[in-house]
Amino acid sequence: MIGPVVNATATLIGGLIGGFLGDRLPAKYRTNLPLTFGVASMAMGVVMIGKMETLPAVVMALIIGAIFGEMFNLEQNISRGALKCRRLIDKVVPQKSEAQVSQSEFLDMFVGILVLFVASGTGVFGSMSEGITGDPSILIAKAFLDLCTAAIFATTLGVSVALIAIPQLALQGMLYLLGQQVMALTTPVMIADFSALGGIIMLATGFRIAGIRSFPIANLLPGLLIVMPLSALWCSVIVPWIDSVC
Repeated sequence: MIGPVVNATATLIGGLIGGFLGDRLPAKYRTNLPLTFGVASMAMGVVMIGKMETLPAVVMALIIGAIFGEMFNLEQNISRGALKCRRLIDKVVPQKSEAQVSQSEFLDMFVGILVLFVASGTGVFGSMSEGITGDPSILIAKAFLDLCTAAIFATTLGVSVALIAIPQLALQGMLYLLGQQVMALTTPVMIADFSALGGIIMLATGFRIAGIRSFPIANLLPGLLIVMPLSALWCSVIVPWIDSVC
């Protein structure tokens, strides 16, 4: 399980470095680079959306997932957890006033990068791929990006960013262990639709990180659990039924 460990370690190190740098990094970098990361997230999302094979299944998964996310208040629960982490860490490593952000700004940025680091299509697919092939190259490449991204965001949000390494390692490790079993049941169409939904979430994450629109992206995550079954159902049941009617 090389890839998940390397990726989480990079996030941890980047978060710690950026947290201790704080306002010693010029303000123009702390202000402008997150905009670049937001645009990069949008670009990756657009590329992944382009892989879509079954539009109705992806849209249904997005909507149903959002409904479940709202029902279970995922965004609010993650936000509460993020605030508790911030208060705890601020007691141990207080942020300098120049680098501090308001509570609403902290939540917008923290939840956005949490989804970007933990639930991105690259991380999910890279973990599953390593579980099957034993090749960690996708996650190792992602680790270099996460190292820099975590460092920049941590200069503003503090060492709280380093804690993202924990759910990141947990999810990627789980996907690594389940990769062979999950991938054996999938088809190229199902994987493409899964990537497309991940791209939609990454596009919304980019809008949030760039401060354009604060989408409740955490509430969209349940869609990732149901998009593959819906894609398979659409291709095996709905499409043949439509063809028979026509």
